[in-house]
Amino acid sequence: MTEHELINEDNFKPSRFKVWPFMLIILAIMLFISQAIKWYSTSVTLPRFCDDPELSLHHLEVLISKKTPAGEGRLARKPYIIAAKLIYLVPQQSNESNKDYLHRVRQELSQRCMQ
Repeated sequence: MTEHELINEDNFKPSRFKVWPFMLIILAIMLFISQAIKWYSTSVTLPRFCDDPELSLHHLEVLISKKTPAGEGRLARKPYIIAAKLIYLVPQQSNESNKDYLHRVRQELSQRCMQ
């Protein structure tokens, strides 16, 4: 080793990576994304069903009660895919009957559509 290399090795100090600030930033980003998704689903997606909530509820009822609700082809499935979004946005609780669930979704839509 040359003298120059020895001097550089003595002056080398590894940087200290601070994990906590990095983890706090990641946590803040995750919380922001979670809140943004919650806002979007309640403020943008659910109000889309206000155009014709009864039709959406009808498709939802067929979707949760029949084994194969949609026919063949993309256009036949489209109303049921839209109604399936309601299941995602307002999930059915365990041990909740289909009738109670549909009633709860109807209430949720009426509250959203009245705003």
